[in-house]
Formats: sequence, structure tokens, C-alpha cells
Amino acid sequence: MRAARFVGGRLLGMLIVLLVVALISYLIFYLLPADPARLACGRPCTPANLAIARDFMGLNEPWYRQLLDFLTGIVAGRTFGSGTAAIHCAAPCFGYSFQQNAQVIDLITSRAPVTASLALGAAVLWLILGVGSGVLSAVRRGTAIDRLTMAGAVAGVSTPTYLLGLLGILVFGFTLDMVPVSGYVPIVDSPVDWAWHLILPWLVLAYVNAALYARLTRGQMLEAFGEDYIRTARAKGLSEKRVVGWHALRNVLLPVVTLFGIDLGALLGGAVITERVFGLPGIGALMIDAVQSLDLPLLLGCTLFGALVVVICNFAVDLVYGLLDPRTRGGNA
Repeated sequence: MRAARFVGGRLLGMLIVLLVVALISYLIFYLLPADPARLACGRPCTPANLAIARDFMGLNEPWYRQLLDFLTGIVAGRTFGSGTAAIHCAAPCFGYSFQQNAQVIDLITSRAPVTASLALGAAVLWLILGVGSGVLSAVRRGTAIDRLTMAGAVAGVSTPTYLLGLLGILVFGFTLDMVPVSGYVPIVDSPVDWAWHLILPWLVLAYVNAALYARLTRGQMLEAFGEDYIRTARAKGLSEKRVVGWHALRNVLLPVVTLFGIDLGALLGGAVITERVFGLPGIGALMIDAVQSLDLPLLLGCTLFGALVVVICNFAVDLVYGLLDPRTRGGNA
């Protein structure tokens, strides 16, 4: 019952967040001066043709009715127009891109493998490198290793992702000709080429994010070393490896997991800058194309999809909290 109440409460919170995001996003895009019907009307766009386009796309209804139709379409699907020219958008319908003549969800899912490959690969690297270097820096506090690690972390936090990506392309792509600088190969076609084309974007994202994780882990580890339970563990004669790896690191992982869930969710929703720099056809690049072409249905669908990924990742963080710290299960119950 406690677990059911915990999961039920989190799912209800997720639903509320998504509804709020959908409402705000729809109002923002509704108030934009761009008119999706005019963009889809073509040339010449007479007043009569514009009225037909608005009626076909459902834009002649009040904004709240349009929002309700949009939310209903996610659950039950939606039909645009009528008769033989009608377009049916099957559930989950995140909208229909009339400019690309495709369902928004189909466009997103076709790009999702690229973004997922980029985000998950980089996340594994930055989690290992960031936490590992942070622990090493805390254990070797005041030494040359500590100073060198923190200097690298400061440089990583201070360097913009696009600048680091461009430098990586210049040095490792053009100057040394070691790795590809753009493009994507599906993993089903060639796992080796898939990883080889993503190695440079992975390293760029991993370095930028690992720098923050290293600083966070080091600070939390130094704070943990001053706690009574660490002194008690050492007084009992436990090895330093067990004190650091089991007692200190386990408590340090709680804020790290929180940050990891937020960062991973944001990347899975679309790594806009990195995908553009390395020419990766992911969700981030899809969003940029939607902005440039003023494809509002596609932009709205990508925004809501990104919010969905973020809340799912935060829900997963709540579950991991219960595994790392049993006290959170009782508190949340």
C-alpha cells in the first residue's frame, strides 16, 4: 500500500506538470504572430483559401477549444478536416505537421534513436568520470591530483558546449583526422561506425557535465568525511576503501542522482547545441528546424515530448532514492 500510494502520488504529480506545461506552451504558441494556417495555405493564399485552411486545421475555434482538442488527441487520436481529404492522427497524437505532411510523434520517434544514443552514451561517461574524479580529488585533498582535477573541472564548467565542440572538430577531426566530425550511423547497420561517429560528441558532453559532477562529488565527500558515522566506521577498524566506497559515497550519490536525472532528461528531450554542432539528426535538430520554418504544431509537440521525458526521468530518480536511502520510502509513504 505504501508503494502504491508513493507511485500513485508521483504519477498524479507528473500528470499535473504535463498539463501545466501543455497549457503554458499552447498559450505561448497561440499568441505568436505566426499563423500555421497561413503558412500551410500556399500561394496565392486568398481569404477563402485561408478560411478553408483554418477550418481544416481546427484553428477557427477558441484557443481553449483548440487546447482541449490537442489534449484529447494525445489520448484518443484526432481527425483534421472531413470527407475524403480528412487526415487522421492516431493516438498518441502530439499534433500534425502540415508542412512535412506527417504526424509529430512519427517525426519525433524517427529522430529519438539519435538523441538517445548521444545522451545515454555521454551520460555513462560523465557519471563515471565525474563521480570518480570527484571521489579521487576528495580522498587526495590538497595534493597535486586534487588541484589538477579541480582546475580541469573549472575549465569544463566555464567552457561553452558549442565552443568545446568546435575545438574538438578542429583538432581531432580536421587537424589530426582521427574521428568523423558529423553524421550518424544507426547501431543496427554497424555498431562500430555508430560508436565511432558519436565518440567526439560523447566526449564533449561528458567533459562539460563531468566537470560539474566532479565539483559536486568532491564537496559532498569532504562534508561526509566530517560526519560522525564516518568517524565511527573508521574507529571500528573498517578499511578506508569500505569507508569511502560504502558509507561516504552512498550518501553522496543522493544529490548526484538528482542532478543526473535532470541532466539526462534534458538531453533526451533534445541536445540542441550539440546536435547542431556535430550535424546529428536528432530531436534537438528537429526543434531547430521547426523554429526556422515556424512549424508550430511540430514545435509544440517537441516541447511537450521533452517535458514528458524530464518528468519520467525525475520519477525514476524518486524510485532510485528509495533504493539508496530506505528512509525516503518511509517519509514519502
